[in-house]
Amino acid sequence: MAKVGARVRQLRQERGMSLQNLAFAGAMSKGHLSSIEQGLAAITIETIERIACALGVPSLCMITFPADDELNRIAELARKLPKGERRKLRKELEARTTRAPPT
Repeated sequence: MAKVGARVRQLRQERGMSLQNLAFAGAMSKGHLSSIEQGLAAITIETIERIACALGVPSLCMITFPADDELNRIAELARKLPKGERRKLRKELEARTTRAPPT
């Protein structure tokens, strides 16, 4: 729970949202959101989905942790890019992964 709460706080702060703003957008009390961020409250899938929607991120983003593995780090960096840059990165990655290996 603590890792999810810390992730919620990180994403909220990245967007410059207050606890009150996110709580309102996620249809929950400020106190409950604060408890989630502190790792004190259990969090349901439905709550994760509401918070993710309010933050404008995919639900999976709430439960992946960049420090845990390389793919999560790459996904986190890509998520922070502007949309146009993400498209360029996706095309580059697609090109790299669909090339035939050298013989």
